[in-house]
Amino acid sequence: MSLEERLLAGDERALARAITLVESGAPHGKDLLRRVRREGPLASSVRVVGVTGAPGSGKSTLVDRLVEASRRRDRRVGVVAVDPSSPFTGGAILGDRVRMTRWHADPGVFIRSMAARGHLGGLAAATLQVVALLDAHGFDDVIIETVGVGQGEVEIVGVADCTLVVLTPGQGDGVQAVKAGVMEIADVFVVNKADHDGAARLVRDVRAMLDLAAPGPGAFLPPIVETVASEGRGVDELVVAIDAHLARLEAGDGLAAKRRGRARHEVAALVSGALARLVRALPDDEMDAVAAGRSTPETAAERLIDRLAARSEPAGVTLFEGQPDDADGASR
Repeated sequence: MSLEERLLAGDERALARAITLVESGAPHGKDLLRRVRREGPLASSVRVVGVTGAPGSGKSTLVDRLVEASRRRDRRVGVVAVDPSSPFTGGAILGDRVRMTRWHADPGVFIRSMAARGHLGGLAAATLQVVALLDAHGFDDVIIETVGVGQGEVEIVGVADCTLVVLTPGQGDGVQAVKAGVMEIADVFVVNKADHDGAARLVRDVRAMLDLAAPGPGAFLPPIVETVASEGRGVDELVVAIDAHLARLEAGDGLAAKRRGRARHEVAALVSGALARLVRALPDDEMDAVAAGRSTPETAAERLIDRLAARSEPAGVTLFEGQPDDADGASR
């Protein structure tokens, strides 16, 4: 059987191999992903939950408990844990997998660590492609745990159907903890380590900020769930909050909008990567002219845009590696 056939048949080794190919950017992996998407369902049914928050907030322990809750409901669950990158090899540190070892023998659970490799926003660039492979493999739930980079960690909102923002007492001023973009991305706030001093104050601070930010009477406010993930306390209430949010999306067009946003996010990531490759391939003499003041960055950017419009790529550089120019692939 081919790798694609084994993947669609539920072979875990085939899934692991496919993820490696896609994450590495290998042309064979891109071709495999394209074929899998063609043969898979047009409307995905997988539920994607994002878990984000500052380092040390207990995200991995909370994810472990969410996996347990999914398995109790006989749902197959895939976990994508985006880890910090090793400064020497560029690989994932693998800390999250160490905390979830009890699931390694469970065929209904698949855990994969991915290296962020300097990608801003808390996610690795290939995360969405891995979600597509997990969906094709037949998982019911996918949980994405971001790397934990603080206030800039808002990219998850473009990927997940439900985004959990995990906060803990004792990490400084409560207002400081939820300011900037993090305040706007939460579908559910989780105050973890709720048995620690300061938890009640943190809950009050978050609720006060939500009341101030509410656009008007009757506006939806994300629920605040208190948990002690190390003991499993509050996890059932968190699952109820997640289910309620997803049900609310399904009742309207929210879920379709989420899927549309996920597709838009992946297209944007591909365009960003392609542009980065083209910029790196710009001739040295063009960059020397900018550095010496004979040209400007704006002029160089305009020339690059003109080249893209004419699809005249520099020699040896392709916009999308391993992407054939076939009409069928473009239409689907």
